Amino acid sequence: MSLDFTIIGENIHTTRVLMRNGKRIVKDKKGEEFVSYKDLDGNTHLMPIPDQIKDTKVFTEGRVKHFMVAVILGMSNDPGERQIGEHYIKTEVLRQENAGATFLDLNVDEISHKIDIQKASMKWLIGFYCSVASIPPSIDSSSVEIIRSGLNEYQLNKQTQGVPMINSASLERLSVLDDVSQNNTFVMITAAGFDSMPEDDEERLSNVSKMIDECYQRQIPLNKIHVDPLLFPISVDKRYGNHFLDSIKGIRKKFGEEIHVSGGMSNVSFGLPARKLINDTLIKLSIDAGANSGIINPLESDIEKIQNMDLDCGPVKIASQMLLGHDEYCMNFISQFREGNLKSYK
Repeated sequence: MSLDFTIIGENIHTTRVLMRNGKRIVKDKKGEEFVSYKDLDGNTHLMPIPDQIKDTKVFTEGRVKHFMVAVILGMSNDPGERQIGEHYIKTEVLRQENAGATFLDLNVDEISHKIDIQKASMKWLIGFYCSVASIPPSIDSSSVEIIRSGLNEYQLNKQTQGVPMINSASLERLSVLDDVSQNNTFVMITAAGFDSMPEDDEERLSNVSKMIDECYQRQIPLNKIHVDPLLFPISVDKRYGNHFLDSIKGIRKKFGEEIHVSGGMSNVSFGLPARKLINDTLIKLSIDAGANSGIINPLESDIEKIQNMDLDCGPVKIASQMLLGHDEYCMNFISQFREGNLKSYK
């Protein structure tokens, strides 16, 4: 049976990192470092890393925020640099579209600590995105100002890709819902409290219920709402998987079939090996619990394949037992990984 699952592609985000000692960072004969990537035809390209990135603490610690590099180059006054940055972003947009994404999540928050630069960066990214994409953006920021900057730019570009999503609204940022209502967009609402993260599934459902009430007051229909119950790394607390899954069940039971139940699925595997196995297994468990949306990497996670996963088979069973709280400190999963028993999952 086919599942109508909304894929919100997660990669076009200035937080995304590559390790400097990894395969994607290469050096030329002079020792200069580049981000290596392939276009849709399989040709290799090199994106230079600007000095302002090399001066950051993140870079000196061994990581490269590659989409930050692309945005910086794309906004450059140098035509050559601009072309390189644009090509990198365009390639990722088209790859995710081809992999079945419904929306693409765009976030520039870490480009700078200065709000004017952040707003200008979001405006530029939305404008360029509209020139190459065929699906609508999910305009993502922790700042209402940045969200509005992106939404305004998208409207100036005639919204030809379709109705956008705003990511996200919460009890501490209710004003975002006014923008959603006024512009008839989709919205991602979260289960965050007024000033803290929820402790368990009951608190998540309580916070979500308050958010839905706020949506009702603004005539935002359920079919425009995606709910992120908030998923935290399973390596931190074995209960986090069940908190998330039980929240999905509770939201689906209370609000019915019209609402979209979503979440940042890859958060669960942070700090652990075999992340694709963990992410895919979590997505399967989430779908079984009632999720029909997700912020995922569609290049790695194939929803049709995931839907048909056998949770009692091999590596998937090991991952599912961990996600369901039966593996204290993830010790069995880590042990199985070290022994090579998870390699069969592709």
